[in-house]
Amino acid sequence: MNEEKSHFETRAIHAGEMHMADPGSHVVPIYQTSTFVFENTEQGARRFAGEEPGYIYTRLGNPTVRVLEQKMADLENAEDAVAFGSGMGAISAAFLQLLSAGDHVVSIKTIYGCTYALLTGMMRRMGIDVTFVDGTDIEAIRSAIRPETKVLYGETPANPNMAVLDLEAFAQLGRESGIPTIIDNTFMSPATQRPLDWGIDVVVHSATKYLGGHGDLIAGILVGSSDFVAEVKEDVLKDVGAVLGPFDAWLLIRGLKTLPLRIARHNENAMAVAEFLRDHPAVAEVHYPGLPSHPQYRLSQKQNHGGFGGMISFELSGGIEAGRKLLDSVDLCTLAVSLGACDTLIQHPASMTHSTMDEDQLRASGIGPGLIRLSVGLEHRDDIISDLKSSLDAL
Repeated sequence: MNEEKSHFETRAIHAGEMHMADPGSHVVPIYQTSTFVFENTEQGARRFAGEEPGYIYTRLGNPTVRVLEQKMADLENAEDAVAFGSGMGAISAAFLQLLSAGDHVVSIKTIYGCTYALLTGMMRRMGIDVTFVDGTDIEAIRSAIRPETKVLYGETPANPNMAVLDLEAFAQLGRESGIPTIIDNTFMSPATQRPLDWGIDVVVHSATKYLGGHGDLIAGILVGSSDFVAEVKEDVLKDVGAVLGPFDAWLLIRGLKTLPLRIARHNENAMAVAEFLRDHPAVAEVHYPGLPSHPQYRLSQKQNHGGFGGMISFELSGGIEAGRKLLDSVDLCTLAVSLGACDTLIQHPASMTHSTMDEDQLRASGIGPGLIRLSVGLEHRDDIISDLKSSLDAL
């Protein structure tokens, strides 16, 4: 990328792009093919042996998917990236590459429900032990490390209570201990937070969310060093096969071009909504890193740029019954899981995204029965607030 094209907004449009010399396609083509033709048997043999670059089979690589990977590597300031068919595909691949039977993981205790289920279910069945600790307490993370610890895992802000992990301290702990660090950056996207800049080793995304931005695809991304990405492609993606299709990759490339604009609007709207919720008498507590009342507000100012994200969680004074009434009475807000779409999405984590946890696990993770999660969309902020106000006033 030339120096004059170094700004994030420009890179989001141009990084990784390729133009066809003939017939001169302006937009990246969709290579909707499962296999690729060899000129002769010698070329096929050389490609399979890794002696010649080129495509063989879309599970092993595809030109459209490769443009997406190069663009994401650029935006995250990473050496390389690999795309997957889902965010959980990316997260699973990171663990499968780094862990073996008898290994140990230290994870922050408040994480996405399916990641929690993966760590407590499949990973433990494979002989991998997991310790969950408070992500806001670096010394607690340090104390949980054992000789057999092979991964330090976190996400920030945490899903869904919005606790913020100190990326710099987390990365430093990993380096001191010789343990790779993995961060799920789904909630923020590289438009607002770039964990590798703070020394994190591997970053994963559910690209379904802000990266795609329109709620019309399922995808995952892993970024890191060239060597690690190459190992994941060869050892995990090739054999497990959680590949991303060319059309979804093309949709993601298109979505990334507007990522900076969308994230700026998400950030602005979320701040306005968070301030409204903070002042409403029906709301007991608001969790948003952009509010000075947030315990890690100063930390968020330090490691985020351009805003504090579009995700908010809050608790109602009337508890879970008030939450049900709110969710069933909103009009503009869409009652649905996921996040990062153009429209505002509202959901109840304890009974939806984190329903794999029992009551004790929810309580330990800081997820109360009345907690509501809000993904603030791109509508006019006054309309979002008006919808919430009507329902909250009725409580």
